[in-house]
Amino acid sequence: MYDVLIAIDDDEARATAQARAVADLPGAEADVTAHLCHVFTDNPEGASVNQLAAVRRAREALADAGVTVAHHEASGDPGPEIVAAADDVDADAICVSGRKRRPSGKAVFGSVTQDVILSSDRPVITVPKPTAE
Repeated sequence: MYDVLIAIDDDEARATAQARAVADLPGAEADVTAHLCHVFTDNPEGASVNQLAAVRRAREALADAGVTVAHHEASGDPGPEIVAAADDVDADAICVSGRKRRPSGKAVFGSVTQDVILSSDRPVITVPKPTAE
């Protein structure tokens, strides 16, 4: 069994792209569990990870591909919380997606993506934001 923590923010297109990337892993249908993780930085209404549209889209894409899905939520600073969530579920890899950057900003990843890459001892799969068609 292979566990992948998918760090999802509020962007539905990125979440769907991440889900498809994980679903495309070899043997994903039989051997992968995708842990959909959202880190709430501000949650006054007490929303749960299951209520987020981006998480629902990712879950639908994974379910369509036959991938097992679990949910994980946290609160706080996204970078460290994503790494901690990967530790909690003993993930084999973390999947993140960066934001589109201007040419001058492409030299570095987004701050959360960069934080996860630099502070995790697990492989990190980075999925680009899909371009509008």
